[in-house]
Amino acid sequence: MLDPDHESISLRRQCDLLGLPRSTAYYAPIPESVENLALMKEIDAVYLDDPSYGSRSITAVLANAGWEVNRKRVQRLMRLMNIAGVTPRRSTSRPSPGHRVFPYLLRNAVISHPDQVWSTDITYVPLRHGFVYLTAVMDWYSRYVLSWKLSNRLEGSFCVEALDEALAHGKPEVFNTDQGTQFTSAAFVNRLLDRSVAVSMDGRGRALDNVFIERLWRSVKYQEIYLRDYATVADVEEGLALYFAKYNHERPHQSLDNLTPAKVYEWGAEVQRRRRIERCV
Repeated sequence: MLDPDHESISLRRQCDLLGLPRSTAYYAPIPESVENLALMKEIDAVYLDDPSYGSRSITAVLANAGWEVNRKRVQRLMRLMNIAGVTPRRSTSRPSPGHRVFPYLLRNAVISHPDQVWSTDITYVPLRHGFVYLTAVMDWYSRYVLSWKLSNRLEGSFCVEALDEALAHGKPEVFNTDQGTQFTSAAFVNRLLDRSVAVSMDGRGRALDNVFIERLWRSVKYQEIYLRDYATVADVEEGLALYFAKYNHERPHQSLDNLTPAKVYEWGAEVQRRRRIERCV
């Protein structure tokens, strides 16, 4: 939000207006070392194979693979990557104070049509000299990826942008997220409540509450991200644009009777539209 080259407002005045310390304007984050970036990529692969692994188990796996690493270091990097083991434990995944948390609405639910349930999540994407975060919004019934966005920070604005883009398609009956601060923020939640969308949030320590988007991360990482050596954010943007286009419109899914997500989403949405017209008549 700061503009060092603004013609009329000095950087000091901008900081005053935003309520920021002036040191914020000159802070340059220290990048992670090459070794830590390699370690984060390895942690991501271990966690993707078994999300129940916490820092203790991941440290053991890395040590057995020849990494000289302690648990404290693994914990710090996992926090930076925004991941945590999903085994039940006390007082984890706390939202920011004052943020609303909603109950999980989808236990034993039968998913029968598009736009019944959408969900979202955030995952870590390694780069050659750094990393970014990826968020996506998915329709549960069709596995159709309605939108996705990248960010080099874990602030909630890129999640709101992805939500806005998805809502341009229509709206779900239920929207499911985890209890992270990006999704419990007023900006995110109010987008849904203002459109009369029921908000559902994963229970703490439950691996299967958002299972479809977890499967999406596994697919996109093993079929695209891990196969590339992305150098820049622009490389990731281009690569994922091609991947999600193929994922939605070309790749058949066994769980969808070998149809594509786009075909199932469009066909199901048309069926629902016709049923609404028939009910009105």
